[in-house]
Amino acid sequence: MIVLGLSGSLTHDPSAALFIDGELVAAAEEERFLRDKHAKNRWPYHATRFCLDFAEVKPDKIDYVAFPFAEIGCTHPGRLHFAKRYWYAPDRALNALFNGNRHFRRNRRGILQLMADFGIDAQRSPFVPVEHHLAHAASAYHLSGFAGKCAILGIDGKGEYATTFFGYGENGVIHKIKEFYDPDSLGGVYGALTQYLGFEMLDGEFKVMGMAPYGDPDKYDFSRLWDCDGRNFKVNTDLVNVVGLRRYKDRQRGYYFSSKLIDWLGPKRSGDEIDDPYIDYAAALQKQLEETSLQLVENYLGDILRESGRLCFAGGVALNVKLNQRLLELDCIKELFVQPAASDAGTAIGAAAFVARQHGDKVKKLKHVYLGPAYSNEQCLAALEKHPGKPEWRKIENVPAAGARILAEGHPLAWFQGRMEFGPRALGCRSILGDPSHRGVADRINAQIKYRERWRPFCPSMLDTVAAEILQTDHPAPYMTFAFTVAAEWKAKIPEVVHEDGTARAQIVERETNPRYYALLEELAKLRGIPVVLNTSLNRRGEPMICSPEDALNMFYGCELEYLMLEDFLVTKKPAA
Repeated sequence: MIVLGLSGSLTHDPSAALFIDGELVAAAEEERFLRDKHAKNRWPYHATRFCLDFAEVKPDKIDYVAFPFAEIGCTHPGRLHFAKRYWYAPDRALNALFNGNRHFRRNRRGILQLMADFGIDAQRSPFVPVEHHLAHAASAYHLSGFAGKCAILGIDGKGEYATTFFGYGENGVIHKIKEFYDPDSLGGVYGALTQYLGFEMLDGEFKVMGMAPYGDPDKYDFSRLWDCDGRNFKVNTDLVNVVGLRRYKDRQRGYYFSSKLIDWLGPKRSGDEIDDPYIDYAAALQKQLEETSLQLVENYLGDILRESGRLCFAGGVALNVKLNQRLLELDCIKELFVQPAASDAGTAIGAAAFVARQHGDKVKKLKHVYLGPAYSNEQCLAALEKHPGKPEWRKIENVPAAGARILAEGHPLAWFQGRMEFGPRALGCRSILGDPSHRGVADRINAQIKYRERWRPFCPSMLDTVAAEILQTDHPAPYMTFAFTVAAEWKAKIPEVVHEDGTARAQIVERETNPRYYALLEELAKLRGIPVVLNTSLNRRGEPMICSPEDALNMFYGCELEYLMLEDFLVTKKPAA
């Protein structure tokens, strides 16, 4: 059976994913092809074309088209809750009651048009909507590979009306225990405070998390943002998750917080520096997110976790690695699987996995996320010969050894190899690398290449043979979805990838899934005794991760990078005249 999953239901992060006989064979985000971060208000045309071309699937061979947004009935508690909680904006409340599926109809029209444009017959290949949070849950549960019963957690901004999902999976079936509904959203509050702290919602939440360790989480009491008794959860919509006239407005832009938040906390932050009191606000927010999440997990999933020891997690908040670290520290959790494309792009995977399982396929465990396009040496050479920068290049016989020598000399290296990653993390195919034992390499990458805030942390990729020693755990970590406390003896060895609080968001690299990257780490270990590289995504600030050789070369000539390993070609800039 062939199932095509498509996302973009909430006007951002459209993507496509293709399952064949229960195996995820291809997936890509539209932003990578358009070079437009989050590809807002777009449908995944380029991503769909890639998936079909890669798998050599003709449109008439597709059995189902799955989509992560469903029709919600008139008496559904989510619609009623929304109307009640947004009473102060009567237009929104009445819309929820009497026209609550307008977004679903827009989505259905858009996907049916995409299907028609690709020649996918909706009669032969039905359009199948899946509830948004059920798609998040399916993306984590079905791809986890967990056998037996396991708990499922989903936390993000919102779907149709739901914002938070608690359930469990057993024998391939997902059971819903509890949902919370808009505006009662942990992800929504974190996004609103992300805006207040001077970053873009959907893009800056990582920055808030990175800022938090610099502050004192107990200096300010943020409990007024929401009430939680461990079972019930209610956001203070006088302050955050606001709509309509309650929104704070500045320069004709409305924000998801109110003027009362400004009255309480002071002016909205601006600029790139980490400064008081904003670092303390970030710390207080992060602490409250963690503590509330743990309370709710204990209440709704505690018994299941003590029985099974396994938790699957997806939704945008699942990318909060500090929360994931706290979850891993719970005695009742033996193994935590965070779906690596946990935000809305990953719902294309979830919807397709759910439909595949519903129609009889057994969904196979996710082995890696190298699911996007790859480019041959011939394609790279064509891009080199056409580029106006007239790059200097030479073909390399031993790419890992040559790359390791550049890193060992203290230089950053752009690393473009194999299939592009799916999800927000660079995992050794579209990466900028550095030797983390060279002090200052992180500042150099920030200042000269990434052009991002200098205080943000970089992450390590490390060989599986030393990971347990460095991270003090043998828990799987192939996707940079967890923070771990770095062993004391290693902090001085790899200072450029240890954050302010002594943790690192690590990727453990295995030879089977990325042999060339693994070989690079082995070569660096021979030269420097350090089987770890600093790894950050191959892009500049505000841009999507690089997709094609042309994209890589354009970035190379738009920053101060000196070395680019483009498949088997080492590319350097011509010296200035």
